[in-house]
Amino acid sequence: MVTFIGNCSAKLDDKGRVVFPSPFKSLMPPSGDMRFVLKKNLFKDCLDMFTFEEWERQSSEMYGKLNIMFNKDHDSLWSEFWRESAVVRPDEKLGRITIPRKLLESIGITKEVVFAGCGYKIEIWAEDRYESGRVSHDKLLEIAAKLSENR
Repeated sequence: MVTFIGNCSAKLDDKGRVVFPSPFKSLMPPSGDMRFVLKKNLFKDCLDMFTFEEWERQSSEMYGKLNIMFNKDHDSLWSEFWRESAVVRPDEKLGRITIPRKLLESIGITKEVVFAGCGYKIEIWAEDRYESGRVSHDKLLEIAAKLSENR
């Protein structure tokens, strides 16, 4: 499994393409699968970018917890989970990925993009929204305290 750490800025061109950052590209296996799944984050104003392998693992785990054949809510969740997702692969020449216009619009990206490594995934943010999406230090401590109580 690849672990993404750090962040990189990039510019979107008029066709919705952006160069996949070389620090993240260098973490991928040399002859490995370079497909990624892009998906709108359910809780934040960003896109999630998973390696195809990680996406398969995450969706398989989720599918195993659902009963989509006989539970309407489970079926609705599963359908929405897959809606507005896209598979992208950096092109051979420049390493650009094309982000579908609908996904760009869903998080307000017009020109400047931030790729933020978050362990098993990369978050893609509109640069002007990246800092505003941060959690305050006090809120972070509050969340950590709640999580440690649940252990």
